[in-house]
Amino acid sequence: MGRGRAKAKQTKVARDLKYRTHETDFGKLAQELHGGEKNHTEDPVDPEVLEKWADYSEPHRD
Repeated sequence: MGRGRAKAKQTKVARDLKYRTHETDFGKLAQELHGGEKNHTEDPVDPEVLEKWADYSEPHRD
């Protein structure tokens, strides 16, 4: 007893997932799953911040 609300909510969620139209970008999904090229540009770092923290970074190996 007492499962009425929980079951009704589960039914509502299941029905919503079943009948809702999904607009999935399968190309983007495949790229994400297969580790494709990332087109993220890094934020520019202030030179003063680089200079301040340069002593804490590992030395570059050539």
